[in-house]
Amino acid sequence: MTVTLLLAAAAAGWVDAVVGGGGLLLLPALMVAAPQLSMATALGTNKLTAICGTATAAVTYARKTKIDWGVAGPSAALALVCAGCGALLAGQIPASAYRPVVLAVLIAVAVFVAVRPAMGLREHAEKRTPLRRGLVVAAAGILVAAYDGLVGPGTGTFMVLAFTTIVGADFVHGSAMAKLVNTGTNLGALIVFGLTGHVAWLLGAGMALCNIAGAVLGARMALNRGAGFVRIVLLAVVLALIVKLGYQQLTMGS
Repeated sequence: MTVTLLLAAAAAGWVDAVVGGGGLLLLPALMVAAPQLSMATALGTNKLTAICGTATAAVTYARKTKIDWGVAGPSAALALVCAGCGALLAGQIPASAYRPVVLAVLIAVAVFVAVRPAMGLREHAEKRTPLRRGLVVAAAGILVAAYDGLVGPGTGTFMVLAFTTIVGADFVHGSAMAKLVNTGTNLGALIVFGLTGHVAWLLGAGMALCNIAGAVLGARMALNRGAGFVRIVLLAVVLALIVKLGYQQLTMGS
């Protein structure tokens, strides 16, 4: 059990650092390898593990690339609060209420990224108007952050796409900003889960070490290999999320 979770944590750290979506690996691993945990505790333990990796990746990106703090800063501040609010509702809203909507959005994202191969490969500074900046702060800091506290998997991916499509960041810079905001969402949710007793601290601490190692490797690979590499990983993660949610929709119904 422990080896499986440690490997899953390392892999999730790598995926999260590159493009987000590490929860796609980590949450199912916790549910399978640690079935004694309640869903809320699995979510809380996932947040403890993930915040270590996302914070490490954020620092790695910040040292190596320029970050638009005017967008990332307010998004991260809002994200901390909104993710905490989402965590308060975790377990009270059934998956059937959000699964079809998220699935439809992911399919649209996959098609959009696939048919626009040039998207996210270079910066578009002209898109950073006050209106677009406000829109991306609201999208990443409120909507996606609340989803992260409530559910989790795919949050970083949605943030990368928001920064790329709305304000014209390339995939590397979009991922860098997403890591900062994702650190805020993880912290907000972790505070709530911790205060309500839904964190397996010892297990999460061991997984966090592996998550950090994966995050460092992932961030360095993204910085070294560039936006084209991140785009490929992004498509792979989005398609994996579509398969996972599609299978759940077919087998569990709406």
